[in-house]
Amino acid sequence: MDGIVIIDKPKGLTSHDIVYKVKKIVKEKVGHTGTLDPMAEGVLLLLVGKATKYSKYLINHDKKYIVELLLGKTTDTLDVEGKILKEEKIDLKILEKENIEKTLEKFIGEQEQIPPIYSAIKVKGKKLYEYARKGEIVEIPPRKINIYNIKLIEIDKRNKKISFEVSSSKGTYIRSLCQDIAKALGTIGYMTNLKRTKLGIFDIKDSVSLEEFERNPSKYIIPLEEILKENESIILTNKKLELFLNGVKLKENKKDGVYKIYNGNIFIGTGTVKENLLKRDIILKDSN
Repeated sequence: MDGIVIIDKPKGLTSHDIVYKVKKIVKEKVGHTGTLDPMAEGVLLLLVGKATKYSKYLINHDKKYIVELLLGKTTDTLDVEGKILKEEKIDLKILEKENIEKTLEKFIGEQEQIPPIYSAIKVKGKKLYEYARKGEIVEIPPRKINIYNIKLIEIDKRNKKISFEVSSSKGTYIRSLCQDIAKALGTIGYMTNLKRTKLGIFDIKDSVSLEEFERNPSKYIIPLEEILKENESIILTNKKLELFLNGVKLKENKKDGVYKIYNGNIFIGTGTVKENLLKRDIILKDSN
């Protein structure tokens, strides 16, 4: 079994938990292309078998989330799993629809964001959460991110919560975004719920629960060939295929990029073209 499976991760499990469970089901090597926190749910993309080699092409995807933000309180982790650090009363005028929508619109575009202290980003050779756990102060360098779109979904005035949908670039910390939105609204806040609904071309509507996957894994593993349907193909003769598989670079008058490789109608894997030279990349099927 070589391919990709889109798991709808439930709350309470780590991404590693999901990988372990799927590995036991398929009895193959399994990897993921980006973790979700235990409190988060939604699209988790797993690579199975030889498709794990394809992760280098899937780690820079843009993402879409549905987010819930509580206003008037903040925690040390900027999410519901942390300790409450501060509480304050908020003016209910903050929760007017027009005010929130105008505030959210200000976050669209390229910007710099400071990641949360409880994150795995390394500064001076140590992960930020290691500094946090020891109570050490460290300067966190900002990172460039891009918010492509953000729109209000719901306002819960009684519980002082807002829900919104956001599309963002790789590297965006939604917890930090929540903190920044709360600040722009004139208060404090933290993320109480997070659901990833899209990862690149992979949508939540195409995902499967762990229970469904376990019942019929082969039904839900998407072949690498299908994932690459937008990539151009190169058909190699038996002789050229043998050279290709042995690591010989072949002349190919194509644009630089990743191509699907075929021998007749048999999908072999992928090859890359650079400066009109084709070389092997990910091989799923060797020649007989």
